[in-house]
Amino acid sequence: MRVSYINRRSGAGWPADRALWRAPDDGGPLELEPGRGLARDEIERSEPSLWRYRAAIRVDDGDRVSLGEGLTPLVGTEWDGRRLLFKCEHLMPTGSFKDRGTAVMMSHLKQAGVEALLEDSSGNAGASVAAFAAAAGIRARIMVPESAPAAKRVQIAAAGAELQEVAGDRDAVERAALAAAETMFYASHNRQPFFLEGTKTLAFELWEQLGFRAPAAVAAPCGNGANILGLYLGFRELQEAGEIDALPRLHAVQAANNAPIRTLFDGRALPRGPTVADGIATARPIRGRMVADAVRATGGSVPVVSEEAILGALGGLARSGWFLEPTSATVAAALPQIPEDDLVLVLTGSGLKTLDVHAGLLAIGG
Repeated sequence: MRVSYINRRSGAGWPADRALWRAPDDGGPLELEPGRGLARDEIERSEPSLWRYRAAIRVDDGDRVSLGEGLTPLVGTEWDGRRLLFKCEHLMPTGSFKDRGTAVMMSHLKQAGVEALLEDSSGNAGASVAAFAAAAGIRARIMVPESAPAAKRVQIAAAGAELQEVAGDRDAVERAALAAAETMFYASHNRQPFFLEGTKTLAFELWEQLGFRAPAAVAAPCGNGANILGLYLGFRELQEAGEIDALPRLHAVQAANNAPIRTLFDGRALPRGPTVADGIATARPIRGRMVADAVRATGGSVPVVSEEAILGALGGLARSGWFLEPTSATVAAALPQIPEDDLVLVLTGSGLKTLDVHAGLLAIGG
């Protein structure tokens, strides 16, 4: 399957038949050339996973690494007096949306002959990479902050990966990974463009589940922005293929204590502090400008939500039957800032990832 990497800075290109995470010429960030999109008659309807869209996924099918990811429920529900659609990405095999990107990225790396890899993560991506590396027979070393939730660290180790806990915040972990990348292949989900090749299938799935139409708007938690960029790429491919007329408005929700995308979007800087939404606690998102541009291009927004609002939404969701991690709860907390009808909220991670937070809420009667 012919596909090329593109250096986002220089415009140079290389065949994507080998594993790269940065451009060979200047170390710049890589993207994939635009995809051709998907027609509804190309969907393999008997396939109960994201691989039903393999006509638009640019890896050779014989190298597929899969744990049954994708085809998550789209559930209509009432929340805060509004009728909404919840996209249940927290029901993925490892309990987070990361499995979409990881499945395709790992399939590409297996195809390219990678035998051992390094990943850095706040937890969910590390757990996902550890699981899919195990399924692919690839050795994995996963770096996470010492403060990463215990459940996520256990999940990584249980999959047989080498778990390395790094002192400091999420950015310190990335610095450690970049240093280690001199001697081990760096499968950074934030840098590897095949990860977005997987997350774009979220757009295809929403389109199919809604009867081959795009919703008016989608809101998703946003750290490095893999969901927002995947939605943008996927819906744009559908538009180019003539399957939809317009892109949905994309709303990239951030914690007020960690909102670099908001600054890139409208120039308003907010003071940084700790956030319970650990999955989006990224101070310097690698594709931050691309995320802001994608939101702007769709007429969307970058809502920011307080810690109090996140915890309030987390407890309220749990009492409504939705057991989620705090990062997922940010989209519910942001609803007053998103006055949209026909709105999809992406629920990104399971509450089983952050039992300590839920236990704390129960202890204070939250």
